[in-house]
Amino acid sequence: MDWLEDYSLDNTFKVHVLCEAMEPFDPTRSAGAKLKELRSRLGLTIREVQDRSMAIAAKENNLEYVISHGWLTGIENGDGVPSIFKFYSLGSAYGRSVRELVGYYNVRIGELGREHAEFSAPRTHLLGSAHLTDSETVTLPLRFRNDGALDNTNLLSKLVAIWGDIPVGLVERLSPARALYGYVGLKDFTLYPLIRPGTFVQIDVNQRKVLAGPHSTMEDRPVYFVELRQGYACSWCEKKENLLVLVPHPLSPVKTRQLIHPREGEIVGRVTGVAMRLAEMARMHSASVNP
Repeated sequence: MDWLEDYSLDNTFKVHVLCEAMEPFDPTRSAGAKLKELRSRLGLTIREVQDRSMAIAAKENNLEYVISHGWLTGIENGDGVPSIFKFYSLGSAYGRSVRELVGYYNVRIGELGREHAEFSAPRTHLLGSAHLTDSETVTLPLRFRNDGALDNTNLLSKLVAIWGDIPVGLVERLSPARALYGYVGLKDFTLYPLIRPGTFVQIDVNQRKVLAGPHSTMEDRPVYFVELRQGYACSWCEKKENLLVLVPHPLSPVKTRQLIHPREGEIVGRVTGVAMRLAEMARMHSASVNP
């Protein structure tokens, strides 16, 4: 009968595993397990977390920051979701940002800017100021700052570095899966003053066919990002048999260029958005104060 016991145990194990696999995924339970694992890795007891939260609550004069022993036990077992106040206390105790802890619950704070751009308010408005939005920055290397690489128009993905500190929120608004991004070189005046040197452009690679005119205004005329033999251009375009004609702005010092298509020039995509500086930021001078 030993073989029968082995068979029964084996099949019971298989049924148990199968049932576990069929259970729906519970993000709340998974997040609670991550919080518990984080606390354990840090060597913190629930009582220590509670004491830390009580100190914050006393400082802020708000009991919403308090994390009790029973509440944290329930959260770690997947019972409920922390409030914003308790996320703050947990972040303080664990040395983690609220952004990271909220991410345990599959809430992607970094997507806020992108979502707002897609479903924005109908009225013209200011974006959140620095003290209201995420102030974190990512530092990019600057080895291209002085070697002339910014002089030429290029795809953003092919530039190793552009600026120094860039807000994380700005980086996260880029959607490389849905569009390419280009940079109009500091010496590229093809569409000046409509598109100035130093402008960032969004490129829809699904729009590669040159649309024929007439166009009601210059602003309505499609702008294209073009790959050349050596480099790129951002320009109006016309198609004449096997020629691709790059048409500059009437006020631009750049001349019209005719390229054999596709050997000398090929459309990367249509420019669908721009981020352009209109004027240099005024430098702030601290006024001298006489004692």
